[in-house]
Amino acid sequence: MTWSGWKSREVILAGAIILLVGMIASRFPAFIAPSNLANVFNDTSPLIILALGQMVVIVTRCIDLSVAANLALTGMVVAMLNTAMPDMPVPVILAIAIGLGSLMGLINGLLVWKLSIPPIVVTLGTMTIYRGIIFLISGGEWINAHEMSDAFKAFPRETILGLPVLSWIAILVVLAFVVLVGRTALGRAFFAVGGNPHAAVYTGINVGQTQCAAYVISGALAGLTGYLWVARYAVAYVDIAGGFELEVVAACVIGGISIAGGIGSVGGALLGALFLGIVKNALPVINISPFWQLAISGSAIIIAVAFNATSSRSKGRVILKKAEHAT
Repeated sequence: MTWSGWKSREVILAGAIILLVGMIASRFPAFIAPSNLANVFNDTSPLIILALGQMVVIVTRCIDLSVAANLALTGMVVAMLNTAMPDMPVPVILAIAIGLGSLMGLINGLLVWKLSIPPIVVTLGTMTIYRGIIFLISGGEWINAHEMSDAFKAFPRETILGLPVLSWIAILVVLAFVVLVGRTALGRAFFAVGGNPHAAVYTGINVGQTQCAAYVISGALAGLTGYLWVARYAVAYVDIAGGFELEVVAACVIGGISIAGGIGSVGGALLGALFLGIVKNALPVINISPFWQLAISGSAIIIAVAFNATSSRSKGRVILKKAEHAT
């Protein structure tokens, strides 16, 4: 898809979000109060962070279904460390969380790269393994707020210029991905691998290594989010963020990231996450059962996939298909 096509796609999604917010505000004007919109963004920040990591994985023709399990395991580990060593500085905890998340992402990437196991099989397997490890190390026990140190819990909630640290981290991650995707060789390699892996090889790109790098980035962000999630909600348990990986994939698909690889944008992933975040926050306000969120999210995914399927039939792909038939 051309750059102008992507811009129009993002404009359409942004328009849908504005229309949705306007419909909610017509019944509940308080929903668009700046303080409430800031709360909605803060609630959506974990989804934004994970969706950006998932974006680079999907762009390389892979998928990471283990992100929520990675988040949960990292969150449990840092919570247990905090209960054992309550004086451990937050920067050290952040480093441990990112490092552990990166390690789990690396395991996914190496299995896909070195053993050529299908990504969906690898990440379904590691998703189950990571959840099992949480049970083994915790014995199925919860870690609650009174067991966590005040500094551990306070960091993501601290406010800077009217926004919590959690929101600022999400903003920084968005800016970092704008640079990564648009200004670095690795960012270009992600799209080259997803667009045409055979051609990427001829340009000197190592396809497996690039996919592995995408998994490490996704894992690192999952680990970071694991600490932020546990600290913000002040609880850690085996099933934390259960099913959240589906929301992450949904945010990417709704944002226009093609599950066939090679097509996507940071703005699309951000808008997809915001759409789901607004839906999630709006349903209780307008007295609709939260279970409808699943139906709404599912419908949005189907519509987005159908839109992607029709819009991805670009001239370049047609030429490629003709070349394949000619061989």
